[in-house]
Amino acid sequence: MTRPRAFAALAALALLGSGTLAACGGDDETPELTPEERLAAAKTTLDETEGVRIALKADELPPSVNGLLTADGVGTHAPAFEGDIQVSASGLTAKAKVIAVDGKVWAVLPFTTDYAPIDPADYSAPDPAALMAADGGLSSLLTAADSVEEGEQVREGEEVLTEITGTLPGDAVASVIPSAQADADFDATFTLDDGNQLSEVTMTGPFYPKAADVTYTIRFSEYGVEKEITAP
Repeated sequence: MTRPRAFAALAALALLGSGTLAACGGDDETPELTPEERLAAAKTTLDETEGVRIALKADELPPSVNGLLTADGVGTHAPAFEGDIQVSASGLTAKAKVIAVDGKVWAVLPFTTDYAPIDPADYSAPDPAALMAADGGLSSLLTAADSVEEGEQVREGEEVLTEITGTLPGDAVASVIPSAQADADFDATFTLDDGNQLSEVTMTGPFYPKAADVTYTIRFSEYGVEKEITAP
């Protein structure tokens, strides 16, 4: 074979090989996830993390409502929680340090210095440790949502986050905020990062009987935090 013909043959083989590799690469591309699949992935991440910081806040509570205003602390899959909560009762607000573990809850109540056992239901609040449950906890909201749609992208610092909207059935919401109307629907917005890690959940609806709709925002940060939480 002459040199020009040999060069042409090698060039043809090179082009054929590059085309084959390109085709194979195209077959290996990861398909884009649906909003439902992204929420399911976020649930798995939340369920598998060692611990996470949870910050819950109500926009405001009607004056007649006894309920949970804020909660801020670390939850683990022991399950356990340690942090601070703020409740509203009879128009007054009170903040307390809280530890929840082994199915029991203790708090340092106003005008006291020691932890004492409490029943969160007295304040229309959940057992904070139960928020980390894979079944019935916060992560369950991600797969309970109906009519989900991918919404706008928002920037938070250097991160680009995606909002996914949907409707949550009241019985799923009531597992997190016990006073929520179980037969009602709640508007929800989930904010996820590019790795489908949940950053924030916003829920709006009838959380308290005979009261106007309330909006709760729950933020998640410090995924993987390790904390040993024990009874006081």
